[in-house]
Amino acid sequence: MSLKSTLRAATALSLITAGSAFADGHSATITIATVNNGDMIRMQGYTDQFTEETGIAVEWVTLEENVLRQRVTTDITTNGGQFDIMTIGMYEAPIWGSNDWLVPLDDLSAEYDVDDILPAMRAGLSYNGTLYAAPFYGESSMVMYRTDLMEEAGLEMPAAPTWQFIREAAAAMDDPENDINGICLRGKAGWGEGGAFITVTGNSFGARWFDEDWNAQFDQPEWAEALNFYVNLMNDYGPEGYATNGFNENLSLFNQGKCGMWIDATVAASFVTGDDSTVADSVGFALAPNSEGVDKRANWLWAWALAIPAGTQQADEAKQFIEWATSKDYIELVAENEGWANVPPGARTSLYETPEYQAVPFAQMTLDSINAADPNNPTVDPVPYTGIQFAAIPEWAGMATEVSQEFSAAYAGQQTVEEALANAQAIANETMEAAGYR
Repeated sequence: MSLKSTLRAATALSLITAGSAFADGHSATITIATVNNGDMIRMQGYTDQFTEETGIAVEWVTLEENVLRQRVTTDITTNGGQFDIMTIGMYEAPIWGSNDWLVPLDDLSAEYDVDDILPAMRAGLSYNGTLYAAPFYGESSMVMYRTDLMEEAGLEMPAAPTWQFIREAAAAMDDPENDINGICLRGKAGWGEGGAFITVTGNSFGARWFDEDWNAQFDQPEWAEALNFYVNLMNDYGPEGYATNGFNENLSLFNQGKCGMWIDATVAASFVTGDDSTVADSVGFALAPNSEGVDKRANWLWAWALAIPAGTQQADEAKQFIEWATSKDYIELVAENEGWANVPPGARTSLYETPEYQAVPFAQMTLDSINAADPNNPTVDPVPYTGIQFAAIPEWAGMATEVSQEFSAAYAGQQTVEEALANAQAIANETMEAAGYR
């Protein structure tokens, strides 16, 4: 089953299940808010099997990443009760768990095998040792590149490249006459979109958001170097309009053969090598880059995970779905139907012990990238927060979204890099002062 057929199946399923509770014998209907990423959409195509097994119907609310975050945050903070399951990540899970906004997942079945969840994922989705969200898939970030174009350029991608090599390769592969951009990267506003990417890029140049006393650091030379490098790289070798491109836009460009390189989520590997990619047979992988002399790479750590809001009236049914969707059996279901390359990655230790999965060309690089990410030590100089592409504080989402908007304005040529950094400095300091951190 290709991603397109999965999309059609998911759409049909959503139409069938919407409003079908009780009328067709289902014992209940649960409503799930999720992101419009390929693996989540693929899951929807299999949900009829869950319904057949349990009698529980499913309604899907599938949203673009920034919109999803807004909707679920509003619902959880107002106890709106729109959703029985929410798709959230490592930023929300511990904060919301500490506020008692989520149902603890501390009574999952023995067959589910919580201990099989990769330690980095389990830790990032827990608060005080209690799991509050189950990872559907986990990810870091890495370089995906066209091996044919790299060979034509007379270059060889290192397993652990520097940003300086990435620029050299982008210049060599850039081919405007054939509509090939040397590199495609996120520029879209949103703390988890372009904001995530430029934050880890900053980390890899030695920058940080705050010093140990919560003073903003955007006025430091490391940030100027990182942001200027990114803007110059993209202006020279990136696609037009990159300021509005996020994960899905760049995935589409890469699959159409319009990018020499793409640095983004490791979970994209199954799609750039899948049926919908025109370059599937010519894709290589490498660790996310660092700047020369800096011992931090531009990789993040994230999981899209399923959580149950405390206000639900159907917690038991929601737990049944979470156990089904994030189980070993679900991985085997996808492998049987679509091949091991298309199973949700980065969540379970046992997956990386499976010989069939070890043969997948990007499996080891994904695991290496995840293991290289250290949310407790995300930057060269010490910081008062945990998290790599985010700071695990409640104020982050609003503050970082504003900062990302300033950066996107610089990408679009609406202001200079210097102006964007000055505005980011003011936003971050004002937020910290208003929240009492300083």
